[in-house]
Amino acid sequence: MARFLVLFLFSLYLYQPLISQEGEILGGNNPNYLEDQFYAGLGYNFLLDKPESVIQRNLSYNLQLGIIKDLPLNKRRNFGLGIGVGYATNSYYTNMLVIESDQGIVYRLPDSEERFDRSKLETHAVEFPFEIRWRTSNPVDYKFWRIYGGFKAEYLFSRRAKLVSENLNQFQGNTTFSNATIEQWQFGLTLNFGYNTWNLHLYWALSDLLDENAIFENNPLEIRPLRIGVIFYIL
Repeated sequence: MARFLVLFLFSLYLYQPLISQEGEILGGNNPNYLEDQFYAGLGYNFLLDKPESVIQRNLSYNLQLGIIKDLPLNKRRNFGLGIGVGYATNSYYTNMLVIESDQGIVYRLPDSEERFDRSKLETHAVEFPFEIRWRTSNPVDYKFWRIYGGFKAEYLFSRRAKLVSENLNQFQGNTTFSNATIEQWQFGLTLNFGYNTWNLHLYWALSDLLDENAIFENNPLEIRPLRIGVIFYIL
């Protein structure tokens, strides 16, 4: 299903020629201009609703890039929709040990004798953004304000847990493995706003990062990402 959606959206994007306000070859002062058809972003992942004993460590980063079909809905072409497809990777560093044992995947805090450098959950995803777009653009000025609110679905094709330590033998079980307790589909609300090159990116997860099999201290580990960063649009 994910492969079909990628091919469909990419075909939709190629169907209409690119018209850029900055490219003289592609039209210059063209009343049918399009905007913001490629994006790239960098952000930090906060974990919401985590237990008090769970602490985020290191840099829990997000990287994203993709294409969006710009679909203006009015004559001025400053209001419309955006439908796209992209790639994203996310890392979540905490003080939790995540280990694969004979009893399943275990989430716990280290005891007093266990030492490790980094423990993270890592995902790689195909993402499908949908945006409602408003901007102050016109056919000749490529510096403008934008406010894009919307929704994003992510299909995680890689879900891993990794523990880095100078002495991995002290831990009982696999310390780097494919982690099936990470939900394969993720959904959230997005808001991107700013002027010209610099734009703030917000992502508020509507779904839990982990499924019901992720247990921490005898309770389900119900955590959700809140992502804050910057996003860049071109063409």
